[in-house]
Amino acid sequence: MSRTLVAITGASSGIGEAFARKLAPEHDLLLIARRADRLEQLAADLRERYGTNVEPMTADLTRPEDVERVAQRLAEDSRLALLINNAGFGTGGYFWKAPLEPQEAMHQLHIMAPLRLTHAALRAMVARDMGAVINVASVAAFIRRPGSVSYGASKTWMTTFTEALYAELRQRRSQVTVQALCPGYTYSEFHDKMGVNRMSIAGKAFWHSAEFVVDASLDGLRRRKLFVIPGWRYRILTSFLNALPAAVRVGIETRIGGGKTRPFSLHSPKDNEQIASGQ
Repeated sequence: MSRTLVAITGASSGIGEAFARKLAPEHDLLLIARRADRLEQLAADLRERYGTNVEPMTADLTRPEDVERVAQRLAEDSRLALLINNAGFGTGGYFWKAPLEPQEAMHQLHIMAPLRLTHAALRAMVARDMGAVINVASVAAFIRRPGSVSYGASKTWMTTFTEALYAELRQRRSQVTVQALCPGYTYSEFHDKMGVNRMSIAGKAFWHSAEFVVDASLDGLRRRKLFVIPGWRYRILTSFLNALPAAVRVGIETRIGGGKTRPFSLHSPKDNEQIASGQ
């Protein structure tokens, strides 16, 4: 009996690698990432440990041509049982000050790549009436913060997209399911690449291992849970903030960055001073 296939993007480290190690004993794997050396090393380790069939696929999903190549690979494999859209990265800085190119690449990776790959996977899954897609979003989808506009916006899209797919699948009573995995701060290379000191942004209690996040995701998948937010602190925090009126929530998010709102005017600050003084 042939084993089912799990495809994982961003598989060379962090949450993606943790998914691969957790699923390798029972499934064949298609591991997708930019770093060929890391993929080959992980594939060799998993083959030796579990005897599983592992196919490394080098691809940069910020490039449309690579996305299309991966989509074609997913569409042609009838064994595909689970797609995990995990690849992602973050940037820092105010939106209008930060370089545009990395933010465009982020939207391509967090939005257009999952859109195309999910479409390729679901066409076959729905026809067979089996399978699942996990979209790795973030608690940033529910709690926006200054200095991370594109990241929060793209992760919000991922949760909304997944929720709408979930509703469509339930409407037609499909056995296929989807999940939006929304972890908080996770020990991985994510913050290392951004050059961020972990303890400067959150206390130790708010940091989880990639393995903890993956265990929560797979447990939620067994129960067909739409939103999985690992860690009780994050579940309480997101529930509380999203129960607030929008104006109150946005006010809290603004204060995270030490911001202060002022009345809007189309006049320049200097003009406003003159108008206020009657000049």
